[in-house]
Amino acid sequence: QVQLVESGGGLVQPGGSLRLSCAASGSIINIDAMGWYRQTPGKERELVARIFSGSTTEYADSVKGRFTISRDTAKNTAYLQMNSLKPEDTAVYSCSALLSDRSTYVRRNYWGQGTQVTVSS
Repeated sequence: QVQLVESGGGLVQPGGSLRLSCAASGSIINIDAMGWYRQTPGKERELVARIFSGSTTEYADSVKGRFTISRDTAKNTAYLQMNSLKPEDTAVYSCSALLSDRSTYVRRNYWGQGTQVTVSS
């Protein structure tokens, strides 16, 4: 069974930094992409950043130049370095991974449980 475990959320002052981690474990065959999404109450979940198996990255316009997504393929782990944080970055951040696993041989998206990021003075 595949699991995604996130860590690194918390409370930070405006202008500060946080680093989120997402570790995928289980009977994984291949990870095609890993990404971070965020959601606030009353709003739809939105893509923050995504990294593909060839290291191509994609970012929401609102975080370009401030956030950096990276990946350690040996550890099946993705990271989101968030700098110059703003109050509007406050949200629940969830990790996703598009992967194939040995139990089903089906390629699909898995989700982590989410971690709260709060930017406030």
